[in-house]
Amino acid sequence: MGEFVATIHVRPKGEVRDPQGEAVAGALRALGFDVTDVRTGKEIVVRFAAADDEGARDAARTMGDQLLANPVIEDYAVELGAPTEAARG
Repeated sequence: MGEFVATIHVRPKGEVRDPQGEAVAGALRALGFDVTDVRTGKEIVVRFAAADDEGARDAARTMGDQLLANPVIEDYAVELGAPTEAARG
């Protein structure tokens, strides 16, 4: 068993309205930035054990599918790596 860190990036699907992104875009425009669009999301970092890279990637996808993202309105992407000292903190 090895230890892995998965970073799951969750964002609203392109066709789904993003009120938080709209608010951020408005605030950035009020500060004088020429912003055309903002999409917000969340980043979830999970440290866990798995037998190998393939098992870790499958586990991270299952986390995204079953809990971390709502497949009706959100997309997600997984980055997988070994833990670093910064991630251990």
